Amino acid sequence: QVHLVESGGGSVQAGGSLRLSCGANGVIYSSYCMAWYRQGPGEEREGVATIDSDGTTTYADSVKGRFFISQDDTQTEVDLEMNSLKPEDTAMYYCVTDGPRVACTIQSSIDEFNNWGQGLQVTVSS
Repeated sequence: QVHLVESGGGSVQAGGSLRLSCGANGVIYSSYCMAWYRQGPGEEREGVATIDSDGTTTYADSVKGRFFISQDDTQTEVDLEMNSLKPEDTAMYYCVTDGPRVACTIQSSIDEFNNWGQGLQVTVSS
């Protein structure tokens, strides 16, 4: 089992920036996927960005060029830098991770991941 601890989030005006961080401890997969998903009010959960142990990333079209996912050298922390935020980015954001059994793309359902963080609220006002 992997324990994920998230930090960051909060409220910002449109056009602003926020950074989300997610630290992982517990079982360390030799090959893994870490990802951020979100669920807006009245919406289904959707993939935002993923990064695998090789550093390959995928992004939802809605955030490309604005959001950037990265991991530290120890590969136990992943950050999501969010720029040019829009009101439609308002959502609960979840950090998730799993081993190679899950395809590391934003098309994968969040339900395929065994390890979730507690969620962070991001609110963007117009």
